[in-house]
Amino acid sequence: MARISTHILDISRGVPAEGVVVQLFRGLEMLCVTKTNADGRTDHPLLQGDTIPTGGYELQFRVGDYLPQPAFFEMISISFVVSDERGNYHVPMLLAPHGYSTYRGS
Repeated sequence: MARISTHILDISRGVPAEGVVVQLFRGLEMLCVTKTNADGRTDHPLLQGDTIPTGGYELQFRVGDYLPQPAFFEMISISFVVSDERGNYHVPMLLAPHGYSTYRGS
């Protein structure tokens, strides 16, 4: 099954980032809005099916309320391309108050 999923780890505290609002867009269309759970993951994949449309996507992480105040980041946006309509696209984020990192996971 093809899917797009994510999780967030708070590397400054060594814990999953719970309660972060995550939005998935394809172009200007919002496909999904959800929050991370106690494991830093969403309860369900952001998009899934036998196939998913190829092309550009954007994940928006609303981290401003999660980070210590005053937060340096309000929102973090990660743009990526789905090139395999049957692929598994896991896009994790490692988060700290003044930086972040991402990669294509498995």
